[in-house]
Amino acid sequence: MNNQIDSLIMTVMADKQGPGGAFMVAQKGKIIYQKAFGKANLELGNNLTTESVFQLGSMTKQFTAVAVLLLEQQGKLKVSDHISKYIPDYPGGDKITIHHLLTHTSGVKDFTKMKALAEIAQKEMTPKMMVDFFKDEPVDFAPGERFEYNNSGYVLLGYMIEQVSGEVYADFIRQHIFVPLGMEHSYYASDRQVIYNRAYGYQKKEHGYVNKTAISFSVPFASGALMSTLGDLLKWQNALSQNKLLNANETTKAFSRYKLNNGEPVNYGYGWHIKELSGLTVRAHGGSIFGFKSMGIYVPGEDIYVVALTNCDCNSPTLLAENITKLIITGTVKSK
Repeated sequence: MNNQIDSLIMTVMADKQGPGGAFMVAQKGKIIYQKAFGKANLELGNNLTTESVFQLGSMTKQFTAVAVLLLEQQGKLKVSDHISKYIPDYPGGDKITIHHLLTHTSGVKDFTKMKALAEIAQKEMTPKMMVDFFKDEPVDFAPGERFEYNNSGYVLLGYMIEQVSGEVYADFIRQHIFVPLGMEHSYYASDRQVIYNRAYGYQKKEHGYVNKTAISFSVPFASGALMSTLGDLLKWQNALSQNKLLNANETTKAFSRYKLNNGEPVNYGYGWHIKELSGLTVRAHGGSIFGFKSMGIYVPGEDIYVVALTNCDCNSPTLLAENITKLIITGTVKSK
């Protein structure tokens, strides 16, 4: 099966001298496949390895959602709370709940769709400055009326984590998630900090590869600013499966499908898409940030976890991760 996975990956990662990706398949908490393809740094010619540190983009939302549930578990908030309880001056905050933010059903304007984003993309922003940036924009719909993927909601969640815990978001994630789980190669992203085994991000233009567009990580913040490795993400998934961080009740909340006001189902829990793949329910989430794309898929029924991390936003790992998952599912089902 390893050869089949290799050939699936090599059809997408054909350029061995270009940026590439790192891939992992785990079953029952143990790695059954792990390999890296392509270069970590084109200037130096360094190869990517299975220990390379990648930016996760929106896979960050999993960590933000679990941080919120940790605070609920500690009795410091409830997901049914209105956001006005924590941000009193937020327009319409008495109608928007934390649940709405977690499930992308708040109707708040997504800051990534605002034309003014270019003006702040490279500025150092505080969480409050980020919230102020989009809070007066007209809402797209009333809370609970629709599902529309939304980065602003997770910026608001990061801000509330700080308000409730009294800790900076990056410190909260490190102290309450990374440190307890031994995720020693996971970070709040930085272009200045020396990060060993860093994968450098690239974009592809007509004339070839270029270094990624620089942004201030204070802009994506709790919606997309974390970095990690294959090995650390396996520690993360195992901790979720074994209720090491969250109790069974809070874990169920993270992975439940919710409904809109009209009763229509939403295929999203708290920080994960909940969908079907080869007839099985899976929990999946990807990420995209300048120079990087990521995808993680977990199949609870088979305890299979597939992760694909790439260091060029020209290589989308979504379909690749799904095809690898289908291959493993088919093999697993056959072997039973």
